Amino acid sequence: MPKVGIVMGSDSDMPVMKKAAEILERFGIDFEMRIISAHREPDIFFDYAKEAEAKGIKVIIAGAGMAAHLPGMCAAIFPMPVIGIPMHTTSLGGRDSLYSIVQMPSGIPVATVAINGGANAGLLAARILAVSDEELLQKLKDYKEELKTAVVEKDERLGSVGYKEY
Repeated sequence: MPKVGIVMGSDSDMPVMKKAAEILERFGIDFEMRIISAHREPDIFFDYAKEAEAKGIKVIIAGAGMAAHLPGMCAAIFPMPVIGIPMHTTSLGGRDSLYSIVQMPSGIPVATVAINGGANAGLLAARILAVSDEELLQKLKDYKEELKTAVVEKDERLGSVGYKEY
């Protein structure tokens, strides 16, 4: 049973949304991924958002560009956490998406990650789920140690070869 729903309005969002999926897979978190347009197929979108809780979904990750209504509309219907990923756009570099997602009205929160922040959205979903899952929490702690080790190794390499050879 999926614990996370990943939705996007267009397949052009797939490279970013795929990063969220890869993080969830790394931690063994079940998810489903859908392409659903809040604007082009509102009936399908509304059904998805209304039925997500009954399907066992605990967190929705929603990516959107430009007007970026998908995350906010998910949050308006789905009673649990929604994480919005603003997509980079050619017209305003994703700032339009970012502002549309982060500026939600009072009572309809959407956690928002950086523009094209698919990996962080996956990590945030994992952290939300880890609140009630000790095994997942330990995996996240181990992951943080891996990140630390990678930085230490890079620093050691820099110290041994210098910046010109790095």
